[in-house]
Amino acid sequence: MASGNNTNATTPSANTKQTTPDDPRAELNAQIEDLLNTLSNKFAGVSSEIFAKMDEMSRRLDTLEQKLMTIQDPKKPGS
Repeated sequence: MASGNNTNATTPSANTKQTTPDDPRAELNAQIEDLLNTLSNKFAGVSSEIFAKMDEMSRRLDTLEQKLMTIQDPKKPGS
């Protein structure tokens, strides 16, 4: 009877082990998907910031170029 009890005790744990691997896999998949979504959102945010800073830098360079041209123009006719 002791071996019969061990078999019954093993059977529920075996059933639990069969259903348990699906739960950690599903949980892992959900966590990985969440991580990928988070990384994707962060990448999109960083990309937007970089493009915004590049646009601002371009505007500043255009302004600087215009100021330099204005400074150089009066000197040319006087030289």
